[in-house]
Amino acid sequence: MSIEPGTEITTVEQYQQAPEEFRTAVEKIVISHAVNELHGARVFDEPAVALAPSPYAKWLTCRVAMEEYGHHVRFSDLGREMGIETKRMTPEHKRPLSIFEFDLNTWTEFCVIKILADMAEVIQVEDLIRCSFIPLRKLARMTMPEEKFHVQFGLDFTEELLETEKGRTEVQDVVDRYYPMMHKFFGRPNSENNRIFRKWGIKQRTNEAMAEDYANRIAAVIGGRFKLQLPMAGA
Repeated sequence: MSIEPGTEITTVEQYQQAPEEFRTAVEKIVISHAVNELHGARVFDEPAVALAPSPYAKWLTCRVAMEEYGHHVRFSDLGREMGIETKRMTPEHKRPLSIFEFDLNTWTEFCVIKILADMAEVIQVEDLIRCSFIPLRKLARMTMPEEKFHVQFGLDFTEELLETEKGRTEVQDVVDRYYPMMHKFFGRPNSENNRIFRKWGIKQRTNEAMAEDYANRIAAVIGGRFKLQLPMAGA
């Protein structure tokens, strides 16, 4: 089988025979997802169970945490099939994204983060749904409904908070502090990694296109739906 840009790789065995550039690119994505799903579950989702204000909220937060840990397990399982050492897919080996450096202390923070951070993850996973590496494509399709649920979780609970003036003030404060952290999530413009991802059909869009899509979707929620102010990204 000749493996060139545009070729669909249907199995891990075929992946092993693919050009090094393709294999390295897929490896980077799998490691990144495994690391960040695990770290996010540790620093945001699991601690949020204690912050949830009711048994119902705790139940749904437990579901979110379970699914985020599950995403790590799925990506790690695929990584091991590809020959990646387990330790390379942990936050102890690779530094997680800077968006997880936020110090979570309140239920409001968690609810808003589920909108802002998980909407970005939805966009990333959307770009993998047509991935040329079929095992990764299948994993993205399995993951997508859960990522969308996490965003909806954030929307639903944040709307409850917005019913009071105190809640609106608190939500706006979290948006002001967290949204500017998101500007690095999609990577640098004119990224060489992204060029290679697109060359091989692993990803479909540029970092700039995904970042613009994200900004538009978040503006529709924060400004349009919630009638709050959206600060400048990276401000």
